[in-house]
Amino acid sequence: MYRSHNCGELNASHINTEVTLAGWVQKSRDKGFMNWVDLRDRYGITQLIFDEGRSDKKVFELAKTLGREFVVQVKGTVIEREAKNKNIPTGEIEILVTELNILNASLTPPFTIEDETDGGEDIRMKYRYLDIRRNPVKNSLLFRHKVAMEVRKYLSDLDFCEVETPYLIKSTPEGARDFVVPSRMNEGQFYALPQSPQTFKQLLMVGGMDKYFQIVKCFRDEDLRADRQPEFTQIDCEMAFVEQEDILNIFEGLTRHLLKEIKGVEVEKFPRMTYEHAMKTYGNDKPDIRFGMEFGELNEVAKSKEFPVFNAAELVVGIAVPGVGNYTRKEIDGLIDWVKRPQVGASGMVYVKCNEDGTYKSSVDKFYDQNDLSNWAKTTGAQSGDMIFVLSGPADKTRGQLSALRMELATRLGLRKPAEFAPLWVVDFPLLEFDEASGRYHAMHHPFTSPKPEDMHLLETNPGKVRANAYDMVLNGNEIGGGSIRIHDKATQQLMFKYLGFTEEEAKAQFGFLMDAFQFGAPPHGGLAFGLDRLVAILGGQETIRDFIAFPKNNSGRDVMIDAPSTIDESQLKELHIKIDLV
Repeated sequence: MYRSHNCGELNASHINTEVTLAGWVQKSRDKGFMNWVDLRDRYGITQLIFDEGRSDKKVFELAKTLGREFVVQVKGTVIEREAKNKNIPTGEIEILVTELNILNASLTPPFTIEDETDGGEDIRMKYRYLDIRRNPVKNSLLFRHKVAMEVRKYLSDLDFCEVETPYLIKSTPEGARDFVVPSRMNEGQFYALPQSPQTFKQLLMVGGMDKYFQIVKCFRDEDLRADRQPEFTQIDCEMAFVEQEDILNIFEGLTRHLLKEIKGVEVEKFPRMTYEHAMKTYGNDKPDIRFGMEFGELNEVAKSKEFPVFNAAELVVGIAVPGVGNYTRKEIDGLIDWVKRPQVGASGMVYVKCNEDGTYKSSVDKFYDQNDLSNWAKTTGAQSGDMIFVLSGPADKTRGQLSALRMELATRLGLRKPAEFAPLWVVDFPLLEFDEASGRYHAMHHPFTSPKPEDMHLLETNPGKVRANAYDMVLNGNEIGGGSIRIHDKATQQLMFKYLGFTEEEAKAQFGFLMDAFQFGAPPHGGLAFGLDRLVAILGGQETIRDFIAFPKNNSGRDVMIDAPSTIDESQLKELHIKIDLV
């Protein structure tokens, strides 16, 4: 037995108990005649004492050789600690060590294994197994486990059945690039790693499984950022004989359950917002509603004056930012430079100070009088002491730019509070979106999403106006999940493929198995998938998902710890009938 207790459970009730502990040396303090060592494991820290007057001489001398991160086993007696530490659960006791075994020595770590480390992200990713020993990462992984267990408990209690689906599947167009895997046994042919288990969960509904879920890995070969990885985890769910309202109610319940059990937060309201309203009011389809700054469209009150920039714009739109009417010109110029960055892309910005005396001071005073600016304030909801920021240009592009500014200002002003949770549903997405590059429509979600029945007639005449029977769950400005009612009959699915530009032959080659299944009594069905990584990060009060993934990849999609991806032997390539031609 390597240990009788862990390093986080001993307290004053254990005094005079003989114990055996094992763990890593956090640090040691050698005072010559006395040596203290902090021993750490996953559960906590216990202080060890080696006393020249009370410890065996060999044990005392061996303790002096211990370095950081040595793995040791000790036996000894729990005694009362003279200088108590109220900051840790074991702070009232220490172990008078009678036996010490060094189980494994350690090189000096490349960074300190402390909550506040001196290691940068690159070095910590290279030595991720050391980073996991630090409390922030360790606790994030434990937190993820807790969320996953609550998800399984909630869904299982509602008679959902967890079913595994394959990882080696067929490459199908679902919006992102596939990761492909060559097949040795089938020369010249490839598997793909699933972007989602979409077709399999639909087939499970055809198979009568009724309520399915899976916490599953998915793979998309996309450009990366802080909240995106090439492999990610979904809470994937599907149900038969349901309508949209049934699905929204169940997953509102799951979200409430997680917020209550994990965070101790009660949330009653789950507002519902149409996609169109979200885009017009917040400039994106995943609005953060923890704060205001809703868009005010200013075309009617800002055009037809002498200001040519606004007159030539498709859209003039602004936001009222609370309490920043005292911003200096330097601070305003800094924001103008911020929106001009290539990542945002605005050509400039107009501002209006709403003075405490009810007057207005603007960068376009030459073109607009006080009455004009007062109308701007009414349209944006600005009060005395606020500042109005206005952008103009093509409608969609300008809304996106103002949305980016809104979120940046909210972050700077401390309005995006991690401990505050504001969920909502965004519904009535467009079924299709037109892609200028390819000159045809693409599915906004995926090709299996059902159109709203009342919009079916528009597929022939105005496909861009057809609404999808789709919905997204948004939490604190992040899309944490989305889903739809699916198409469940062959005729409608063939019609959908037609409007997506598939020939009959292409549709059969790609999805013939699914359309065949629809001919054998497919039930009405629908579902939803939550992004577990992102959900856990938001519940944990973080913006980035990396610390909630045991072994994440960097922004280039590389695992710098194991140095992957990597080249493979020529013999393996030959066996797979692959020749690499690097241009």
